[in-house]
Amino acid sequence: MTSKNVSYSKTEQVHLVQPADLNGGGRLFGGTLLKMIDEVAAIVAMRHTGMKTVTTAAIDHLVFKSGAYVNDLIVLIGYITYTGRTSMEVRVDTYVERSDGMRYPINRAYVVLVALDENNQPTQVPALILENDIQKEEYAMAEKRKSLRQKHEKGGF
Repeated sequence: MTSKNVSYSKTEQVHLVQPADLNGGGRLFGGTLLKMIDEVAAIVAMRHTGMKTVTTAAIDHLVFKSGAYVNDLIVLIGYITYTGRTSMEVRVDTYVERSDGMRYPINRAYVVLVALDENNQPTQVPALILENDIQKEEYAMAEKRKSLRQKHEKGGF
């Protein structure tokens, strides 16, 4: 299995916020954004693994920093931060892009996905090639998040 670098599977998607995407307060509904985040994370994982089937195992960190409104452009950028034997962590940053082209962060999420084989069983994923200090730091932080997830699981949830 060939190792891959972070840029190999990096994905960017753009969405236009429409009235059906809004909650009762007139802002982008959190569940709609979560669906977009999960989709981007899955695409990143599918690209990294070269497999058709991946499944979301956890959303480890999800922080809403600001809202988005009708006709805003939402830009989601996802990339692999960590690979284990069968799992991957994907960071998805979400921005509102203004008409001047400037992007303002509104959300960050870390999504853990597992690659599945043709029998829907976890299967090995390619290792991640870390090419710079930022990627190495992201990887180290992902290992810490994984350790915390494992401690929570041992505690019953």
